[in-house]
Amino acid sequence: MDWGIKNRLAKIIKPKTGRTVMLAVDHGYFLGPTSGLEVPARTIEPLLPYADSLMLTRGVLRTSVNANTPIPIVLRVSGGTSILGNLSNEGITTTIKEAIRLNVAAVALSIFVGSDHEKETLLSLADLINEAQEYGIPVLAVTAVGKEMSRDSRYLGLCCRIAAELGAHMVKTYYCDGFEKVVEQCLVPVVIAGGKKIPERDALNLAFNAVQSGAVGVDMGRNVFQSEYPVAMIRAVRAIVHENMAPEEAYKLYSSISGDEQK
Repeated sequence: MDWGIKNRLAKIIKPKTGRTVMLAVDHGYFLGPTSGLEVPARTIEPLLPYADSLMLTRGVLRTSVNANTPIPIVLRVSGGTSILGNLSNEGITTTIKEAIRLNVAAVALSIFVGSDHEKETLLSLADLINEAQEYGIPVLAVTAVGKEMSRDSRYLGLCCRIAAELGAHMVKTYYCDGFEKVVEQCLVPVVIAGGKKIPERDALNLAFNAVQSGAVGVDMGRNVFQSEYPVAMIRAVRAIVHENMAPEEAYKLYSSISGDEQK
């Protein structure tokens, strides 16, 4: 791995702890004005001090993030479908030259293993890795899961290993029973997706179990910005990821900070 890729990865995965808290706000690329992201700038700004990186599209980056903010960017470069159509039929929407202009730390693309468009998304990942490698930009592969696919260790392990075999530098996937095996066999760092909004206590347990099972961190979105108290939530998640705080203590932290916000 060359110096440029290592340097960019070190901006996302913090060397001091070897972990990361990524804030995912890219949902609008297929969901439109997602609840909590109707006005992205308003949602993102108070959370920035507590995120190690932002995962988002170029449209939201350009319009909703101050260019003076020294936050590493993980740029989603796949899309072309919506919640109304076939989500697996994605393509590459943003060029590497554009990513360089935007000074990103990494680029991200979804793969749909087991879907009708499995081959196309995997070849898109390979093409992206080939091009990004020339400029020292790491690639995050996102193991998207359709409604008909089970989120078990066998399936997720398959997706993650294929992404790593194709040359992805990081993989984003879902937590599952037997997650330790998924991580062990992936070969590259794994972050977990937060998924749909669940109660705060459950989301904190999810983050704790994931990092204790070998994940380098989380890429949470809805479980942060759809929380009643988003700042309190991301700070509690951060305490779990970077300080190994137990979920019970992290929930107390969340409650304490949210209580201060109400005053």
